[in-house]
Amino acid sequence: MTAIEQTEAARPRGTRLPRRARRNQLLGAAQEVFVAQGYHAAAMDDIAERAGVSKPVLYQHFPGKLELYLALLDQHCESLLQAVRTALASTTDNKLRVEATMDAYFAYVEDEGGAFRLVFESDLTNEPAVRERVDRVSLQCAEAISDVIAGDTGLSKDESMLLAVGLGGVSQVVARYWLSSPSGIPRESAVHLLTSLAWRGIAGFPLHGTDQH
Repeated sequence: MTAIEQTEAARPRGTRLPRRARRNQLLGAAQEVFVAQGYHAAAMDDIAERAGVSKPVLYQHFPGKLELYLALLDQHCESLLQAVRTALASTTDNKLRVEATMDAYFAYVEDEGGAFRLVFESDLTNEPAVRERVDRVSLQCAEAISDVIAGDTGLSKDESMLLAVGLGGVSQVVARYWLSSPSGIPRESAVHLLTSLAWRGIAGFPLHGTDQH
């Protein structure tokens, strides 16, 4: 059950929940409010009301709005990183690996909870703690991609990282455009198109120690 689903299940006031379940419920409520209103317009009153708890209960778990936002950001940055790592490890076929990795970004953006907006479209990026987390997950995703590129092509660490940053950046930017576009292109088709574009470039680097792509 996701945090938002736990919020729906536990919204009526007066319900006692184990501490971890309550924390997840509050995070789910906070996600709904932050995604809908943005950080600056959201209020702790709104989050408490959405969760069906009193403000003192909310403050028992999170001392302030920023701490709540950062906890949510940590959760969803980790989800993105794990999705990218899982995609990279899902196959040894490099074209399929590129496709799986790009699809990981599309799936992340398509998630109905809208958590990607906290990571890629936050209205709080001038806050150092937020900027650090967003930059860090982008770097970690690029490092995971870079390790595969370097291992398969024999390119230097710096060269592989440059390509990896490009692949990750293109994936998330195009995925966000696709989600907001009225074109109606199915996700599978959109991922296939983007993979074809990226593969034409990355396939130009031969496998390390061979002449094969």
